[in-house]
Amino acid sequence: MTEQPHNTSNALLEQIIADDISQRGGLSFCDYMQHCLYHPQHGYYMAARQRVGAKGDFFTSSSVHSLFGALIARQLHQMWQLLGSGSFTVVEQGAGDGFLALDILETLQADYPQMYAVIRYVLIDVSADNRRRQQEHLHRHAEQITWQNFDELGSFTGCFLSNELLDAFAVHVVEKHDGQLQEVYVVQGGQGLEEELRTVDGPQFAHHFERVGAGVMEGCRGEVCLAVQPWVESVAEKLEQGFVLTIDYGYPAQELYAPFRRQGTLLCYYQHTANDNPYQNIGCQDITSHVDFTLLQRCGEHVGLETLHFTEQYRFLIGLGFVEELVRLQAEETDPQKAMALRMTLKNLILPDGGMGETFKVLIQGKGVGQPELLCQRKISDISAAFT
Repeated sequence: MTEQPHNTSNALLEQIIADDISQRGGLSFCDYMQHCLYHPQHGYYMAARQRVGAKGDFFTSSSVHSLFGALIARQLHQMWQLLGSGSFTVVEQGAGDGFLALDILETLQADYPQMYAVIRYVLIDVSADNRRRQQEHLHRHAEQITWQNFDELGSFTGCFLSNELLDAFAVHVVEKHDGQLQEVYVVQGGQGLEEELRTVDGPQFAHHFERVGAGVMEGCRGEVCLAVQPWVESVAEKLEQGFVLTIDYGYPAQELYAPFRRQGTLLCYYQHTANDNPYQNIGCQDITSHVDFTLLQRCGEHVGLETLHFTEQYRFLIGLGFVEELVRLQAEETDPQKAMALRMTLKNLILPDGGMGETFKVLIQGKGVGQPELLCQRKISDISAAFT
């Protein structure tokens, strides 16, 4: 398969969107974003292209260093023990190039061979291009791995894992003016695509804000992801017993809809440059919004998923042994310059400013597991004491 070179826009997708706008008299921003990201042939995530890493448009935590996946493997191992050390299924949705799965499986094979022997690792991805990359990178673990569509997934015991999945769900964009919510639609203007505010039809947004206990303030704009609820319900239905581990950038609802975020959180990424214009580089740039973690928890509570732990990524990783592993890796590196480079690379995973440590959150939910004390809940003060 030949990869598309980066260009300013995908002309074929532009025409498809223009035709859909003409036929329907405009598209909700959600429908427009769905086209841009997931059109079967031309969507950003569906076409053959390099998305992650230095040659792509953005980095993920798993692309920064293999330690990220190794620490997650450590938490998965404890989850396996909590469930009786029997057969255990990890379902990872939206696995990208497959490097997180690779790092997890490599760690389990090396450090936890008994778990590795009984694990089933299921990858779910709508992108054939991603599946191709995953198969290339994961061939050493072929006996452990299967690929399935979400609808094909049966009930399982284990952990449902996602890393930067939900931020790429298509969202509705709303504004509040004179006390009334209005929805952003995309229409064809004289100079190209334009936005048009339309009266909200139906109570879905009001119900959403009532559920999370927050809302868009007067004169402000925000995103609403209505796809989260059915997704959580489907995950809970398929998870017979175990855990849901969600890693993504986002905030609780009160912070997400705070008045200082007057324009919401929608961002686009093209060749490692962020911009706030989703109407350029159509089909060739990522479009994201920050995840509402209050919504995830509220939806989970209604379908038997109990919140076990919610924290920043840096606390999660430090609890799992990030500091100890950093010390060990640096000690093994004899070249001082390489040791410094390693330290700076790994700091990106935990730095609150300019890194991934604070904006990224980790939510662990459980079903039929009680309230166990998880490894990742180890306090930073306990870690500091170990070094004194």
